[in-house]
Amino acid sequence: MPAGLSTVLIVLLAYGLGSIPFGLLLTKTAGLGDIRAIGSGNIGATNVLRTGRKGLAAATLVLDALKGAAAVLIARQYVDDPAVALLAGLAAVLGHLFPIWLRFKGGKGVATGLGVLLAASWPIGVAACAVWLIVAATARLSSLAALAGFAAAPCVALFLEEFSVVKLSFTIAVLVFVRHQANIRRLLAGTEPRIGAGKAGRA
Repeated sequence: MPAGLSTVLIVLLAYGLGSIPFGLLLTKTAGLGDIRAIGSGNIGATNVLRTGRKGLAAATLVLDALKGAAAVLIARQYVDDPAVALLAGLAAVLGHLFPIWLRFKGGKGVATGLGVLLAASWPIGVAACAVWLIVAATARLSSLAALAGFAAAPCVALFLEEFSVVKLSFTIAVLVFVRHQANIRRLLAGTEPRIGAGKAGRA
């Protein structure tokens, strides 16, 4: 198979993986209805948590991260070009943000982005996760934790990785920040709900 064609197929597969809306599928399977009708309307783990089902929220977080990591690892397995693996990771994040099945209205890319970073360069992924956990535990603000984690990723990558990984982590960070515009406005206004604030909050 020509290299160009295999790259296109890998990227399309990665997008397809990323576009699987696990949060929506899990909540519907559990009989909770459409997750997009509550809280922020997001399909991610934070909004699933507002249903009161911590197990479903944890499963959503893990599965969303796994699909991002899988995209990178599958690309590495079948294409002998590190750049294609990074491109597949980005495609998975774009699939989560803009899933074709949901009319391109998806999540905010946090878990999927972290999964991609962990598979692309585990030190960068671990650093982003660590910052996320520290901020989430201290500030109790999910959005702020996510923004801090992804802001830290390209900074750490500058010291530990080659420039291609820096570019990937920076691009994912930009996408996450763009998807969190409403959260950023609420953070600046001091109205962003804290973790555990209840089902009516936004994220």
